Amino acid sequence: MSNIITAIVAGVGQITLDRPAALNALTLDMVRDISTALLKWKNDQSVEAVAIRGSNQEGPFGAFCAGGDIRFFHRAGIAEDADLEAFFTEEYRLNHLIFNYPKPYLAFMDGIVMGGGMGISQGASLRLVTERTKIAMPETNIGLFPDVGGGYFLPKCPGYSGEYLGLSGKVLSGAEALAANLADRAVSSDNLNDLWDSLTNNEMMTVEQRISRLHSVIDNLQLAEDDRWLTTDIDRVFNQASPADILKKLKQIDTPWAQETSDLLNKRSPLMLHVSLRQIQLGRHMSLADELRLERSLVRHCFYAYHLARTGAATDTVEGIRALVIDKDNSPAWNPARIEDVSSTMVDPFFVSPWSAEEHPLADLD
Repeated sequence: MSNIITAIVAGVGQITLDRPAALNALTLDMVRDISTALLKWKNDQSVEAVAIRGSNQEGPFGAFCAGGDIRFFHRAGIAEDADLEAFFTEEYRLNHLIFNYPKPYLAFMDGIVMGGGMGISQGASLRLVTERTKIAMPETNIGLFPDVGGGYFLPKCPGYSGEYLGLSGKVLSGAEALAANLADRAVSSDNLNDLWDSLTNNEMMTVEQRISRLHSVIDNLQLAEDDRWLTTDIDRVFNQASPADILKKLKQIDTPWAQETSDLLNKRSPLMLHVSLRQIQLGRHMSLADELRLERSLVRHCFYAYHLARTGAATDTVEGIRALVIDKDNSPAWNPARIEDVSSTMVDPFFVSPWSAEEHPLADLD
């Protein structure tokens, strides 16, 4: 059974993620089904726009997408399953397709929008959030890095807040996401069904007119954005060369925020904090295609860290997933255990592609 429901209604291609028991976490089949629909609709003149939403146990909305299926990552990482390689290649291709989609693509980002959920929404021409939205890039918590284009869209957040969000995994509300440039409009969740239906319920209007009408209604409903979390300390602290330097800065600031942030960072994978910071710093100056190619190399090294003589359960990524969702002991055995013990010889090889430029799985992205 497919976990993606697609339909074409009055010129609008509709996509509903329908795996609510798993908070619509993306499987390889879901990635393929979304990609198939978008590629088919791309050249279909009867489809003038696309809208995507998630569903919860009670029906549409309530949950958008909690990310990739990390239980699958755990199983596949230990088994060295080829589908793991296919997943990331095809997911990143999908992210690139959405960012470059030639037709309006509207994302109804209600409920949880994390990791892979950000990858299928951040490239939208309209990113709608609600008071129920919880946005985050929490990958360092499982020994990964902010992928799905995170190195491309996080640097577009104000100042150095992208580094802060990518390293700490802080969860933002819908209103806070507006202030972070990770959303375009915030509306009441009570209005979502009406807004979704408004895209298709008046065939006397063109799709372009219906989208324009949607924008005008949203402007009247918009919730106030909340930028209180964007403290000036973020730029002072996260404009640093290394996670160790960030921790030193945090120790110089005697505030609850500094202590909370320091505590968060000390729970994350020290190795992947270093990798993630460099990824975001490099991503500030990269095209989307180049950044996704970098991510594809990084994620290969996460599961096959040959330069560290680690694969499978020995990697921080598989260990992080084990601690968070498999055994749920929340006590990952990071290696190394301290941020200060991560060396450049551990980090640098992550940024060397295991493929030649011609053989890279995403070589043809432009």
